[in-house]
Amino acid sequence: MTNLQKMIISAQKAMIHVMNLNKDDAVLVISDEDTKSVGEAFYNAAIEYDCSAQLYLLPEKDRPLTEIPPEMDELAKGKTIVINAFKGLGDETPFRVKWVKKILATKSIRLGHGAGITKTMMIEGPMNIDYEPMVNTADKMIKILENAKIAHISAPGGTDIVLYIEDRGFSTDVRITKEPYFANLPCGEIWCGPIETQGDGIIVCDGSIGDIGKVKKPLKITVKNGKILNIESKDKNLVKEVEKLISLDEEASIIGELGIGLNPGAKLSGILLEDEKALQTAHIAFGNNTDMQGGQNTSKTHRDFLFYNPTIKITYKDGSTKILMRNGKFSF
Repeated sequence: MTNLQKMIISAQKAMIHVMNLNKDDAVLVISDEDTKSVGEAFYNAAIEYDCSAQLYLLPEKDRPLTEIPPEMDELAKGKTIVINAFKGLGDETPFRVKWVKKILATKSIRLGHGAGITKTMMIEGPMNIDYEPMVNTADKMIKILENAKIAHISAPGGTDIVLYIEDRGFSTDVRITKEPYFANLPCGEIWCGPIETQGDGIIVCDGSIGDIGKVKKPLKITVKNGKILNIESKDKNLVKEVEKLISLDEEASIIGELGIGLNPGAKLSGILLEDEKALQTAHIAFGNNTDMQGGQNTSKTHRDFLFYNPTIKITYKDGSTKILMRNGKFSF
């Protein structure tokens, strides 16, 4: 079996299990020159399933994009599934946020977002898995997190932070069942948008950072009332880079997400699209969360910071407590 055939199988499996693909669907694949083979795999997977499909390549001469190209305005018209399979450029976060919002605003299109997806992910990694056990785990966790009020997250690397999550229900991308019709590809996490004006403690990112990759030295982030107060690391260049990214606008340094990885095929590759799905990891993001339940952060960007082996203690509205994870292992 060729690598293209393997990628087509993974693409079709993901669209069937995660995106509820059916033969009446009209599929749009957004790709680019760098990720064209992956885009073609999704396109061919849709055609082989007897769906109609269209492949569009982003204009390389205009990259990094900050706005949606005019010719993309009508591309999604009449489509029921949109797949984003293109390179994840850090400077294109504003474009990606606008494009995702535009698609989700239709309230009828199922969106598979794979900014940063690679051939390796398709062939031997998180796209080539048995989906049902992961779905079952996600369902159990979301059930356990009903009526949660506070999450205390700690980790061996030094993370020790309290986030407030009352009435900020958790979502998952392991299957698309309700609005917003959104899933990452590869999928494999649960997440919520914590209350933006609360949250105090320390995050020590010893894994990877969105659009930056694996960290060479841990990054310590001090948070008060949901906002970044200070960033420290022995890697001074990393500090400068992160400070620039979280200064894009006023809300870029305000809490946006708590996420937990569930995908057994995901590895720490340096590409956060995969990293944030890895088992025994959690991540906290700053920036936009308006697509999450109750989310109020309208930043133009969204930046994730991942750490290993979290322990997560949940306090519920009635005052009871439960350990959701201990040293990266699920407690159920």
